[in-house]
Amino acid sequence: MIRIQRAAERHPGGDPAAGIETRHAFSFGPHYDPDNLRFGALLAVNEERLAPGAGFDEHPHSHTEIVTWVTEGELTHHDSAGHTTVVRPGDLQHLSAASGVRHVERNDGPAPLAFLQMWLAPLEPGGSPSYEVVRGVGDTYAVPAAGAVLRVDRLEAGSHLALPPADFTYVHVVRGEVTLGAETLGPGDAARVTGGEPLPLTAAAPAELLTWHMRTP
Repeated sequence: MIRIQRAAERHPGGDPAAGIETRHAFSFGPHYDPDNLRFGALLAVNEERLAPGAGFDEHPHSHTEIVTWVTEGELTHHDSAGHTTVVRPGDLQHLSAASGVRHVERNDGPAPLAFLQMWLAPLEPGGSPSYEVVRGVGDTYAVPAAGAVLRVDRLEAGSHLALPPADFTYVHVVRGEVTLGAETLGPGDAARVTGGEPLPLTAAAPAELLTWHMRTP
Protein backbone atom coordinates (compact mmCIF):
# COMPACT_ATOMS: atom_id res chain seq x y z
CA MET A 1 0.00 0.00 0.00
CA ILE A 2 1.25 3.51 -0.86
CA ARG A 3 0.06 6.70 0.81
CA ILE A 4 1.23 9.99 -0.74
CA GLN A 5 1.55 13.19 1.28
CA ARG A 6 2.07 16.31 -0.79
CA ALA A 7 4.26 19.15 0.44
CA ALA A 8 1.19 21.42 0.63
CA GLU A 9 -0.54 18.93 2.94
CA ARG A 10 2.02 19.34 5.72
CA HIS A 11 0.95 21.14 8.89
CA PRO A 12 2.41 24.67 9.24
CA GLY A 13 4.24 25.47 12.44
CA GLY A 14 7.20 27.26 13.93
CA ASP A 15 7.23 30.99 14.65
CA PRO A 16 7.42 32.98 11.39
CA ALA A 17 7.70 36.28 13.28
CA ALA A 18 10.90 34.94 14.88
CA GLY A 19 12.27 33.67 11.56
CA ILE A 20 11.26 30.02 12.08
CA GLU A 21 9.08 28.28 9.51
CA THR A 22 8.19 24.61 9.98
CA ARG A 23 6.19 22.11 7.97
CA HIS A 24 5.19 18.94 9.85
CA ALA A 25 4.46 15.62 8.12
CA PHE A 26 2.97 14.06 11.27
CA SER A 27 0.63 15.09 14.06
CA PHE A 28 2.48 17.75 16.01
CA GLY A 29 1.59 20.25 18.75
CA PRO A 30 -1.78 21.91 18.07
CA HIS A 31 -2.18 19.91 14.84
CA TYR A 32 -3.28 16.76 16.63
CA ASP A 33 -4.37 13.95 14.32
CA PRO A 34 -4.86 10.54 15.96
CA ASP A 35 -4.61 8.87 12.54
CA ASN A 36 -1.21 10.44 11.79
CA LEU A 37 0.85 9.89 14.93
CA ARG A 38 3.67 7.77 13.46
CA PHE A 39 4.72 5.52 10.61
CA GLY A 40 6.92 2.61 11.57
CA ALA A 41 9.55 4.12 13.86
CA LEU A 42 9.03 7.65 12.49
CA LEU A 43 7.39 10.11 14.87
CA ALA A 44 8.20 13.35 13.04
CA VAL A 45 9.54 14.53 9.70
CA ASN A 46 9.87 18.30 9.95
CA GLU A 47 11.01 20.66 7.22
CA GLU A 48 12.63 23.61 8.98
CA ARG A 49 13.68 27.00 7.65
CA LEU A 50 15.55 29.43 9.92
CA ALA A 51 16.42 33.01 9.01
CA PRO A 52 19.90 34.26 9.92
CA GLY A 53 20.06 34.68 13.70
CA ALA A 54 16.96 32.57 14.34
CA GLY A 55 16.87 29.31 16.22
CA PHE A 56 15.41 27.02 18.86
CA ASP A 57 16.48 27.91 22.40
CA GLU A 58 17.57 25.17 24.78
CA HIS A 59 14.91 22.48 25.06
CA PRO A 60 14.77 18.85 26.24
CA HIS A 61 14.38 15.53 24.42
CA SER A 62 14.23 11.98 25.73
CA HIS A 63 13.69 8.48 24.30
CA THR A 64 14.02 9.77 20.73
CA GLU A 65 16.52 9.21 17.91
CA ILE A 66 16.88 12.56 16.12
CA VAL A 67 18.41 12.56 12.63
CA THR A 68 19.00 15.88 10.85
CA TRP A 69 19.83 16.49 7.19
CA VAL A 70 20.88 20.03 6.21
CA THR A 71 19.95 21.10 2.69
CA GLU A 72 20.98 24.76 2.75
CA GLY A 73 23.11 26.94 5.03
CA GLU A 74 24.73 25.93 8.33
CA LEU A 75 23.15 24.53 11.51
CA THR A 76 24.88 25.27 14.82
CA HIS A 77 24.20 22.68 17.52
CA HIS A 78 24.98 22.79 21.25
CA ASP A 79 23.89 20.17 23.75
CA SER A 80 24.07 19.47 27.47
CA ALA A 81 26.55 16.63 26.86
CA GLY A 82 29.14 19.19 25.78
CA HIS A 83 28.94 18.91 21.98
CA THR A 84 29.19 22.04 19.82
CA THR A 85 29.17 21.51 16.06
CA VAL A 86 28.29 23.15 12.76
CA VAL A 87 26.38 20.90 10.36
CA ARG A 88 26.45 21.66 6.63
CA PRO A 89 24.78 20.26 3.49
CA GLY A 90 25.89 16.67 2.92
CA ASP A 91 26.46 16.11 6.65
CA LEU A 92 24.18 13.94 8.78
CA GLN A 93 23.62 14.68 12.47
CA HIS A 94 22.33 12.00 14.86
CA LEU A 95 21.38 12.82 18.44
CA SER A 96 20.27 9.85 20.51
CA ALA A 97 18.37 11.52 23.35
CA ALA A 98 18.05 8.26 25.36
CA SER A 99 17.30 9.02 29.03
CA GLY A 100 17.43 12.76 28.42
CA VAL A 101 19.43 15.59 26.88
CA ARG A 102 18.97 19.30 26.23
CA HIS A 103 20.12 21.11 23.10
CA VAL A 104 20.10 24.36 21.14
CA GLU A 105 19.75 24.63 17.35
CA ARG A 106 20.48 27.93 15.64
CA ASN A 107 21.32 29.61 12.37
CA ASP A 108 24.39 31.61 13.32
CA GLY A 109 25.40 32.09 9.68
CA PRO A 110 24.65 34.97 7.27
CA ALA A 111 22.45 32.92 4.90
CA PRO A 112 19.08 31.16 5.31
CA LEU A 113 19.19 27.67 6.81
CA ALA A 114 17.00 24.76 5.67
CA PHE A 115 17.05 21.27 7.11
CA LEU A 116 14.96 18.16 7.47
CA GLN A 117 14.69 16.76 10.97
CA MET A 118 13.39 13.24 11.57
CA TRP A 119 12.45 11.76 14.95
CA LEU A 120 12.33 8.01 15.50
CA ALA A 121 11.10 5.97 18.45
CA PRO A 122 13.74 3.65 19.94
CA LEU A 123 12.97 -0.03 20.33
CA GLU A 124 13.93 0.19 24.03
CA PRO A 125 13.77 3.25 26.32
CA GLY A 126 16.60 4.56 28.47
CA GLY A 127 20.33 4.42 27.97
CA SER A 128 22.90 7.19 27.77
CA PRO A 129 22.66 10.04 25.23
CA SER A 130 25.06 9.95 22.29
CA TYR A 131 25.85 12.26 19.40
CA GLU A 132 27.66 12.15 16.09
CA VAL A 133 28.01 14.08 12.86
CA VAL A 134 28.90 12.14 9.73
CA ARG A 135 30.63 14.41 7.22
CA GLY A 136 29.71 13.52 3.64
CA VAL A 137 27.49 10.58 4.54
CA GLY A 138 27.50 7.66 2.11
CA ASP A 139 24.58 5.72 0.66
CA THR A 140 23.17 4.40 3.94
CA TYR A 141 23.13 5.24 7.63
CA ALA A 142 21.82 2.74 10.18
CA VAL A 143 19.96 3.63 13.38
CA PRO A 144 19.89 0.20 15.09
CA ALA A 145 18.27 1.63 18.22
CA ALA A 146 15.13 2.27 16.14
CA GLY A 147 15.40 -0.75 13.82
CA ALA A 148 15.80 1.64 10.87
CA VAL A 149 18.19 2.38 8.01
CA LEU A 150 18.30 5.69 6.14
CA ARG A 151 19.22 5.57 2.46
CA VAL A 152 20.50 8.68 0.66
CA ASP A 153 20.12 8.70 -3.13
CA ARG A 154 21.23 11.40 -5.55
CA LEU A 155 19.86 10.50 -8.99
CA GLU A 156 20.48 11.79 -12.47
CA ALA A 157 17.53 12.41 -14.77
CA GLY A 158 16.35 9.10 -16.19
CA SER A 159 17.99 7.03 -13.46
CA HIS A 160 16.06 4.04 -12.16
CA LEU A 161 15.94 2.62 -8.66
CA ALA A 162 14.08 -0.30 -7.11
CA LEU A 163 13.10 0.24 -3.50
CA PRO A 164 13.47 -3.05 -1.65
CA PRO A 165 10.47 -4.26 0.33
CA ALA A 166 10.43 -3.50 4.05
CA ASP A 167 7.81 -3.54 6.78
CA PHE A 168 7.71 0.25 6.46
CA THR A 169 9.34 2.43 3.79
CA TYR A 170 9.20 6.22 3.90
CA VAL A 171 10.41 8.19 0.86
CA HIS A 172 11.00 11.96 1.09
CA VAL A 173 11.93 14.01 -1.98
CA VAL A 174 14.45 16.66 -0.97
CA ARG A 175 14.79 18.13 -4.45
CA GLY A 176 13.96 17.22 -8.04
CA GLU A 177 11.14 15.04 -9.33
CA VAL A 178 10.63 11.28 -9.35
CA THR A 179 7.95 8.80 -10.29
CA LEU A 180 7.13 6.04 -7.81
CA GLY A 181 4.80 3.49 -9.29
CA ALA A 182 2.07 5.60 -10.91
CA GLU A 183 2.73 8.68 -8.74
CA THR A 184 4.90 11.70 -9.51
CA LEU A 185 6.60 13.28 -6.48
CA GLY A 186 8.25 16.69 -6.23
CA PRO A 187 10.18 18.58 -3.54
CA GLY A 188 8.66 18.09 -0.10
CA ASP A 189 6.40 15.25 -1.23
CA ALA A 190 6.61 11.94 0.61
CA ALA A 191 5.39 8.37 0.17
CA ARG A 192 4.60 5.87 2.93
CA VAL A 193 4.85 2.30 1.70
CA THR A 194 3.97 -0.89 3.54
CA GLY A 195 4.71 -4.47 2.42
CA GLY A 196 4.48 -5.60 -1.18
CA GLU A 197 7.06 -6.11 -3.91
CA PRO A 198 10.06 -3.88 -4.74
CA LEU A 199 8.81 -0.55 -6.07
CA PRO A 200 10.24 0.97 -9.28
CA LEU A 201 11.36 4.59 -8.95
CA THR A 202 12.56 6.81 -11.81
CA ALA A 203 14.08 10.30 -11.64
CA ALA A 204 12.25 12.62 -14.03
CA ALA A 205 14.87 15.29 -13.22
CA PRO A 206 18.04 15.31 -11.09
CA ALA A 207 16.80 14.38 -7.62
CA GLU A 208 17.86 13.84 -4.02
CA LEU A 209 15.90 11.37 -1.89
CA LEU A 210 15.94 10.31 1.73
CA THR A 211 14.38 6.88 2.26
CA TRP A 212 13.82 5.13 5.58
CA HIS A 213 13.56 1.33 5.65
CA MET A 214 12.09 0.18 8.96
CA ARG A 215 11.02 -3.05 10.56
CA THR A 216 7.89 -3.50 12.63
CA PRO A 217 8.51 -2.05 16.11
